[in-house]
Amino acid sequence: MDLHLTDEQVELLVAELDRIIADDRYFLSPRIQALRGIRALLKPYPAQPATTPAPRIYAPPTGGRYHRRR
Repeated sequence: MDLHLTDEQVELLVAELDRIIADDRYFLSPRIQALRGIRALLKPYPAQPATTPAPRIYAPPTGGRYHRRR
């Protein structure tokens, strides 16, 4: 089935689907999963940039908490 919708109609439909998905109490229900699939077909979600982990800092211990008393 091929829907011939104008850009304006697609925007209205996507906005309504977003509202329904956001306001639903059971966001993992099969109904909401199906609506998310339909929404993704109409207008895909923007790609998320890949996050890189924070660089690890390798420094010698400061001796703060476990510092030996003399």
